[in-house]
Amino acid sequence: MEQKSGSLIEWLAPTGFILTFGWVIWHMPAFILVFGGQNDQLAALLGRVDVAPDMPIVLGNYIDILDLLAAIGAVILLIVGMMTLRLAPMEYKSGGMFDRLAVFIGRVTMMLVIMLTCVMIFEVIARYVFERPTLWANELSLWLAGFVFLTAGLYAMQQRSHIRIFLLYDVLPRPLQHACDVVSVALIVAFAFFLIYGGYGEAFQKFARWETFGTAFDPPIPATLKPLVLFIVAMVAVQAVLNLIADWNLAPVKHTAADDIDQDELERLKRAVGADGVGDLDVTRGAIQSKTGQN
Repeated sequence: MEQKSGSLIEWLAPTGFILTFGWVIWHMPAFILVFGGQNDQLAALLGRVDVAPDMPIVLGNYIDILDLLAAIGAVILLIVGMMTLRLAPMEYKSGGMFDRLAVFIGRVTMMLVIMLTCVMIFEVIARYVFERPTLWANELSLWLAGFVFLTAGLYAMQQRSHIRIFLLYDVLPRPLQHACDVVSVALIVAFAFFLIYGGYGEAFQKFARWETFGTAFDPPIPATLKPLVLFIVAMVAVQAVLNLIADWNLAPVKHTAADDIDQDELERLKRAVGADGVGDLDVTRGAIQSKTGQN
């Protein structure tokens, strides 16, 4: 996976994926009706939420041309987004396909945060400046925040940025560290298994009947977030296993306070104030080791 993040395609792909996949989610009753069988309640719901009811039907009796194009576009943008990833300097360097998927989902999460912020700002302006509050902003914010909360967990696992306590781990010999890693991953996998085993039935039912939120805007929050919880937990478990395999033969790392410092940002500060102006503020691992060796 190449570095130097920031090209335009990196942000257009996840943005386009959100828009196309969002269209598919909003019109998911059409897909359920075609592939899951006739349901009068779902048909009535589709008639109420269909954004383009007059488009020609191309699949079954419900999926129109825009629905089909959105579904195909979401898959294409997912593949393009994974193929065009460029890692930022502070991101974990790994190039497996599942890692690419996790990082792309991380990019999608970042764009969701921007969209969530825009929705909240729009609602504040509409409510307090024009005194015309919306019926959809609150539920949409809640919906987007749920997606952000869940998808960010997969990115955190792939980047090894989840919370870990190294006080005892660092002083253990490498074989015991491996044993701790195996136990940790086994617990994650066991948690994912039992959560999916216990929650699959309810999640499937909410999805199959496309359960909505019951408000004026009435988004399908229960129908989407409940299955997403199980999906993300399963992916986190798989990512944890892949991390264990990828990191197995790596040299042990001693964790210090310098790990929380962005080296690139520190270098920019050095260039801004000059090396002499930094002095004892240089607390990177190299500087600490250098001072220790001199003493």
